[in-house]
Amino acid sequence: MKKLLTVLGLAASLLLVTGVTVSGVAHAQAAPAAEAKKEEAKAPEAAKADDKKDAPPAAPAADAKKDDKAEAKGDAKAEAKPAEAAAAKPPEPNKGDFTFMYIATILVILMTIPGLALFYGGLVRTKNMLSVLMQVFVTFCLISVLWVVYGYSVAFTGGGSFFGGFSKMFLAGVDLAGAGATFSKGVYIPEMMFAMFQLTFAAITPALIIGAFAERMKFSAVLWFLVLWFTFAYLPMAHMVWFWDGPDAIKDEATLKAVTEAAGWLWAKGALDFAGGTVVHVNAGIAGLVAAYVVGKRIGYGREAMTPHSLTLTMVGACMLWIGWFGFNVGSNLEANGTASLAFVNTLVATATATLSWLLFENFLKGKPSMLGAASGAVAGLVAITPACGFVGVKGAMVIGAVAGALCLWGVSGLKRMLGADDALDVFGVHGIGGIWGAIATGIFAAPSLGGAGICNYVTNKCGEAADFPGIPAQVWVQVQAVLTAVVVSAVVAFVALKIIDMVIGLRVAEDAEREGLDVTSHGETAYHM
Repeated sequence: MKKLLTVLGLAASLLLVTGVTVSGVAHAQAAPAAEAKKEEAKAPEAAKADDKKDAPPAAPAADAKKDDKAEAKGDAKAEAKPAEAAAAKPPEPNKGDFTFMYIATILVILMTIPGLALFYGGLVRTKNMLSVLMQVFVTFCLISVLWVVYGYSVAFTGGGSFFGGFSKMFLAGVDLAGAGATFSKGVYIPEMMFAMFQLTFAAITPALIIGAFAERMKFSAVLWFLVLWFTFAYLPMAHMVWFWDGPDAIKDEATLKAVTEAAGWLWAKGALDFAGGTVVHVNAGIAGLVAAYVVGKRIGYGREAMTPHSLTLTMVGACMLWIGWFGFNVGSNLEANGTASLAFVNTLVATATATLSWLLFENFLKGKPSMLGAASGAVAGLVAITPACGFVGVKGAMVIGAVAGALCLWGVSGLKRMLGADDALDVFGVHGIGGIWGAIATGIFAAPSLGGAGICNYVTNKCGEAADFPGIPAQVWVQVQAVLTAVVVSAVVAFVALKIIDMVIGLRVAEDAEREGLDVTSHGETAYHM
């Protein structure tokens, strides 16, 4: 525990001395178009006309129509009204991009249920299989409801640099006509679809933490902890990293400044996180490590064998995670275009490279490559490429994957022994370490000089220009700030939440219940009947 507090103290100190602010012109997760329209509520069609080169300006079209009809019928006012109504019409979502996001959202749901549940379930002992399945499944349901009630509103509305507001509780105003901004000017998807895509991220992130305290925590304590952590750690991080008013709100340097001031704290600094390196993986990994310390070790840990009961199910779960991760990473582009293709390629190549890297080092260190190593290496690669998948080139993705395989192998072995925590399913070793590496590496390999895609400048409406990239050292420093923010926020919230729950209802099951297994003692069922 002293080691943990020391690390947190150092991270907090670094954040306090941070004064660097980088103007945010980079890609970030899209905010609803309704927020973007606040900047130009009096002229929405004029903004739309500027973004679409092939569309005639709204005002001249209306004037021409009025003049023509005045000559023909002598009633210009009557003819101007339809033009004004057309000018007030909300943006039309792209049907192809909607279909793309629909499929991506389903794939991310598949990652959690049953993908993550089976991956974790196979790694625990037989007597705890159902308890893990239950915890993951119910967490998905619980967070889905909370996301609709207040989560989406807090994460993706304006109001502050660290939190949003409550104007969209119960998805108020997110109706059938609502349009959400993407990363291209004039291109929209239904806001309702965007909200559901983000729901899947919010649901899988707390579920990842379950692996750290598997096999010994009360079911009620698990749910209460994840509710508190979701509310005070996940939602602020999502807002800080991903909230902005959308590209259509940016016309010139003045509007860029306004958008930056209204955006999330880390977005405004220019932090790059394509699909959740800091928001999801570093966030969950740190919470898992803190939980492992606070909840304590399993009975018999270090003295009894606690081998996975079904690597077959773990392998099946890993494959479902990999398939679903394409929805996770590629869908984060919000549009079916070239950047989505890049994210797909990088997600595939980095994961394959990480798997081979893990097995190579495992074979060197232990004498044999293992199925567990292959599955773990794949997840490590998926984690590391998540923040970078739409920003880096293929060569950069391969380097990120290769390093992730070796680094996360050390994270679940040497580093784990050094920390002395019973992180049962290596949440910190894979998601924490892999996420930190991926987030920082994004700042390196996103550089156009290294084959990266660079960032977008919405004032000039050009992406990938070398002159717009702040430079590798500057971008890496911003990425480090994002990592430190996730570490401090997640650790503090997790620690406080666990202590409160321990005082109120207790964290752990009774010793005899833990020995018998949580399947029977917590749920009255068994996974297998022999």
